[in-house]
Amino acid sequence: MTRVIDGLVNVHFGETEKQPEWMLKVRDDYFKGPASMFAQPDLDELIDEMDEQGVEKAILMYNMVKPSATALKFAEARPERFALAVNGVNPLRPVPSLRELAALTRDLPVAYTAIGASFWGDGRYPPSDAVYYPLYYKCAELGLPLCMNTGIPGPPIPGEVQNPIYLDMVCVRFPELKLCMIHGADPWWDVAIRLLIKYANLRLMTSAWSPKRLPDSLLHYMRTRGKQKIIFGSDWPVLPMRRVVPEARNLDLPAEVLDNYLYTNAREFFFGDKPTDA
Repeated sequence: MTRVIDGLVNVHFGETEKQPEWMLKVRDDYFKGPASMFAQPDLDELIDEMDEQGVEKAILMYNMVKPSATALKFAEARPERFALAVNGVNPLRPVPSLRELAALTRDLPVAYTAIGASFWGDGRYPPSDAVYYPLYYKCAELGLPLCMNTGIPGPPIPGEVQNPIYLDMVCVRFPELKLCMIHGADPWWDVAIRLLIKYANLRLMTSAWSPKRLPDSLLHYMRTRGKQKIIFGSDWPVLPMRRVVPEARNLDLPAEVLDNYLYTNAREFFFGDKPTDA
């Protein structure tokens, strides 16, 4: 069975007593998800699902503004199975946010940090805006990968700022930055692929996308020039591992490409080491 690293998992939904209306709409109208999507997860049940699907490690979202007790608890209980993805940096007040981010990377098992241009500032700031530059510099300085949402988002919020073309200037000005597009790039897949070809430190994660619905252009890129560029993520529980991992294994990909997609690319990009055959 192909080993798996799940690049994006949510265990914090159940910590909110009442989900905002837009989250309910995303669940019901966009993903057609079950009511249990926002339930408090159980550690043993999550581990069972990971074991069943061959997921060796999962990266849990952790918001530093509203720290997830569940993510911390899971990472502390099973450090060999979980790492953290920190979000919550405020680009409009970067100094305290980035100090806290740096401290968290020292104290916690942080694999990457994340931000989505549509989800703050009323979607007014594309990634090419200088408001993000302190974040880019700090991540490059720390050697910390940065994941940025690309593609039109599910919630009813502005989506144009998540066109991957805005990352073109970011990659030009911050070539040292390890940058990953997350949640696919629909409807701008071809733009994303062109950028991936152009920039060595750029990656794309297919989190929140059913593998069977990935476009042919992306699968062709994975088989050819993009063997090291595409990373798997489920966005669990939005998309259960029990659904998307088998779908990924059923893709028409050579064994080496599939192993890269499900395991090797994430391990090298987020954890900085090459896997052994053990």
